Amino acid sequence: MQAGGRKVAVVGMGGAFPTCKSVDEFGEKLFSNQSLVREWPKAHEHRKQIRSTVSGYITEEEMDLEAILAPIADAYPETYVDKLGRIPDANLATADMGSIWGMLGALDCIKMAGWTKQETESEQTGVVVGSGGAGNVILRVAWQYFFVNGVKARVAGSHTVDRTMFYRDAANISCLIKSKGVCEAIGSACATGLGNIGYAYRLIKYGMQDRIICGGLESTSLETFIGFDGMMILSKGFSPEESSRPFDMQRNGFVCSFGAGIVALEEYELAKARGANILGVIEEYFNNSDGDGDMFYPSFGGQQRMWKGLLGEKGIKPDVVKMHGTSTPVGDSVELLSVVDTLGETGFHMCAPKSQFGHMLGGAGSVEFIAALLMLDKQMVLPCLNSNTLNPELENFQKTDTWTGPKKPLIEYRDLVPQKAFAKEINRVACLNYGFGGTNSALMLARDIS
Repeated sequence: MQAGGRKVAVVGMGGAFPTCKSVDEFGEKLFSNQSLVREWPKAHEHRKQIRSTVSGYITEEEMDLEAILAPIADAYPETYVDKLGRIPDANLATADMGSIWGMLGALDCIKMAGWTKQETESEQTGVVVGSGGAGNVILRVAWQYFFVNGVKARVAGSHTVDRTMFYRDAANISCLIKSKGVCEAIGSACATGLGNIGYAYRLIKYGMQDRIICGGLESTSLETFIGFDGMMILSKGFSPEESSRPFDMQRNGFVCSFGAGIVALEEYELAKARGANILGVIEEYFNNSDGDGDMFYPSFGGQQRMWKGLLGEKGIKPDVVKMHGTSTPVGDSVELLSVVDTLGETGFHMCAPKSQFGHMLGGAGSVEFIAALLMLDKQMVLPCLNSNTLNPELENFQKTDTWTGPKKPLIEYRDLVPQKAFAKEINRVACLNYGFGGTNSALMLARDIS
């Protein structure tokens, strides 16, 4: 049963996106059906050791940052310089590259939202931002100094902890903008980005905060990349732009990518009263766990319960479902069938932003949330690139006695999965994200029509 509460508006967005300098450029490329996935030179240097070499990665230069390299740690950064002077040196000293992306995104959000200094620094303004993993790139410097070179811990530097702790992104953003409200980081694997937005939504809905900077990120890291490559779940054998292929029969893994999605949420009446440009309204957020004890395999039952929690008694259905759509063999099939099981076979479309920029891990949900906001703004459905051929046969799990979902093969739902962007009236977008450990997140985003 859904409880009442205050209405929550989205009033700002920003972040870091592969090959893009701004949210506007990000939107232009997405709606022109472009892929942001590239061959990654750093991965290619280790071609004999890894299977995959493509990624939606972001370099320091592309973010107008300069890495000051540690002379003793094999060209790894010791700190960064902001060439555009957007972030003070004192704040850069406590940040890894992902935290810098988060701070830049927060500044863009506040500017777009039109928050005053007083509003930003209020006790009613919070920060809820997380990432999927540790500050791996920064850790390399400390490891090299201590374990390889044998120097004392103090020589390895005094900022290893604050630049690698899980909470580093929220902490750095809060210190930069001097907010006095909640400051937290929620971690839920690949559902982190959406989970942080959902948690922030609840804080505002139930009156604990009036404004929150929230979202998720994952900074470019070869260490993170090789971790997934070691699991043999990354895409290989295709050109970069064809490597991420949700729902396609030939899919063989996801593209490990990096980015940041940061948004500004505000209590709706406050935003309306000051004349804010409302990008969208969050109508509901629901999250749960599969509860089947499996760390990796998707759960149809868990996703059914997630949908029930999202739609609740109102049962208002979306015009577009922003899928998690990673390009993993079983995950895509279970997700598509769970959507059809809930919403039927007509009246909506599915899109998979990962087909255009890959899987951003801790940043996936929030960057894809921004993609959903852009769909509301442009009244266009984003594509599922490379979904060339959907399976004409039943999935193996559909042939078991325990399967209770749809009995048709994926190809029967071809019309619901567009390969090119197209115009359509969109009033609601359902955003879905899942993560290791059986965590499921779903959010309903609506156009402001009041």
